[in-house]
Amino acid sequence: MRIPLSWLRDFVTVPVGVQELASGLDMRGFEVGAIEPAPEGSPDGDAVLDLEITTNRPDCLSMTGIAREIAAMYATELRQPAVDGGSAATESDDGLPSLGVTLEDTELCPRYAAAVAAVTVGDSPDWLARRLEAAGVRAINNIVDVTNYVLLELGQPMHAFDFERLGGAELRIRRATAGERVRTLDGQMRTLTDEMLVIADAARPQALAGVMGGADSEVSRATRVVALESAYFQPISVRRTSKRIALSTDASYRFERGADISAPVRALERCCALLREIGAASAVGPVIDRYPESRAPLTVRLRHARVEHLLGQTIDPAFVTDILTRLGFTPREVDTGVWDVEAPLRRVDVSREVDLIEEVGRHHGYDRLPSTFPAVDTVATAPDPRIDRDRLARRIAGAGGFSEAVTFAFIEHRAAEAFVDDPAVLATIRNPLSEQFTVLRPSLLPGVIASVAHNRRRERPDVQLFEVATRFTSAGETRGLALAWTGAGTPDHWSQKPRVVDFFDIKGSTEQILSALGVSAPSYATATPPYLVAGRAAEIRAGDAPLGVLGQLAPKVGELLGLDATDVVFVAEIDLDRVADVTRGGGDVRVTPLPRHPSVVRDLSILIAATLPASAVRDTIRSAAPETLIAIREFDRYTGKGIPEGSVSLSLRLTFRAKDRTLTDAEVQQAADAIVAALTAAHDARLR
Repeated sequence: MRIPLSWLRDFVTVPVGVQELASGLDMRGFEVGAIEPAPEGSPDGDAVLDLEITTNRPDCLSMTGIAREIAAMYATELRQPAVDGGSAATESDDGLPSLGVTLEDTELCPRYAAAVAAVTVGDSPDWLARRLEAAGVRAINNIVDVTNYVLLELGQPMHAFDFERLGGAELRIRRATAGERVRTLDGQMRTLTDEMLVIADAARPQALAGVMGGADSEVSRATRVVALESAYFQPISVRRTSKRIALSTDASYRFERGADISAPVRALERCCALLREIGAASAVGPVIDRYPESRAPLTVRLRHARVEHLLGQTIDPAFVTDILTRLGFTPREVDTGVWDVEAPLRRVDVSREVDLIEEVGRHHGYDRLPSTFPAVDTVATAPDPRIDRDRLARRIAGAGGFSEAVTFAFIEHRAAEAFVDDPAVLATIRNPLSEQFTVLRPSLLPGVIASVAHNRRRERPDVQLFEVATRFTSAGETRGLALAWTGAGTPDHWSQKPRVVDFFDIKGSTEQILSALGVSAPSYATATPPYLVAGRAAEIRAGDAPLGVLGQLAPKVGELLGLDATDVVFVAEIDLDRVADVTRGGGDVRVTPLPRHPSVVRDLSILIAATLPASAVRDTIRSAAPETLIAIREFDRYTGKGIPEGSVSLSLRLTFRAKDRTLTDAEVQQAADAIVAALTAAHDARLR
């Protein structure tokens, strides 16, 4: 914003030179981008400061706003511009037409003020035109120039309508009807939406509220009566309209950042006073002020101890109250070193105690604060054990041939539904970026599977991916690990034919990770999640605690996530938090001495029902075997010729060893016979 010093000195005495003033403003948060020197032979007061006003300080987008800061800096008096107090009416207002003002939308326009004036349109006096030009505004005519002058002086946007071109002699502040059109002052025809606020007459829109007036009611040389507008529009409404039509103006720039709701009437009275001062108004009607719900100033509690704590230096309490008072705040002491501070309505940036402390710090001088290290009064907490756990899981998965994927936590609703039993548990996003990102992922599998599909579309036949990340439901968050594997189950090598990945490959990878995390012997139970193929899915357990699932992805779910129906993908998902629960307290590593006696191996081939889980066979063997049985391994499974339908031949390798002696053949045979008898009794197994 361009600030001519000659104009600024109308409101405040500046006791220093322009360079020192610029330095002082810099230190208080108003960066001086440039100083335009005064023309040769003119006084120093004609210099122009080009200030960068931050978005949180719309109250300083005016001459009086900057003057208030300077008055606080140098403890000088702030002089306010002359206005007509109470009313803009004059004795010569007889015969002025009346203006109807209807405020239909108090949400988007909490306050609207207007007045009617009989005017003579012409050129502005030289002093006014020169000031506008110095501030970077082009002079148009005396009526428009005065509204721009008030904008720069007080920071309150204004607009003038040609009264005789308003249908019905009324102004209605309402939302536009979708499809309505208005030609703005820049000559562009704008099509409106029902989200936009407009200033309309009885028939049609005449201005876009807070952005730009309309060409149909533009003030011209033929104008004899004007309706002057001064209002407060909600920032979100002005910003929405401005962005939708890609139009930014000096007015919208201020309204978007938050104008002063207490300023409309004062600005209107100042405008009327200036019009009479320059001889442009022969009669002015009374101010019409529509302000249904008066807004009270905000009161914020301020503690002197907190001021010194945040600034790190001793601050005189008298300085605190003095600087706040000079800036327009009203501090009231409620206890020793405690104040209730009333913030003026123009200070939309002040709502918390730290905002007030910032004001004190700015004017105390940040350059005067000592450079000290902050006092550390917190106790260092123990590191989060999940960090090391997740790092270990990543390392083991990577060592197993999987590549890490990092996917987006937002997913499509229909994709998320496939991975939960009840859609009500989904954590939905209130304002989603698009239909593809409407819920937080309840499982890591949708993202990993979509990544597999991405690779398959790019001619990658063999894909192994994993992800360690957070999952979300309405009940909370959990950490998980997901695996996905498609294509070859073994690496390409000349010595063997490639083998397609199967259920046991993903099971083995899962067990490797669980073993590293402390679950050495997980069990498996039948699982029927809808996203896995029935009969090729299992629930992973440690005792009675479920740890996750694994199996073959259902083709219909794969298609939903971008795979072809023919793609065979095996997946697994582990709940890392549950793994931590079942392994907590089991951190001791048990070791056993190397065996001193040889082991003895017996192979058995039995016929059992094809639907009998291998885990049931193992449990039966362990229950019947002596303690010398140290290992059970399934090494062959056969169906086909010679095997009855519904049955399967399962070959088992049993390893026996005693700690204190070498087992005899008779002892081993006795144990094997007992095992076969138990299998026959429990599962109707037959020895082949």
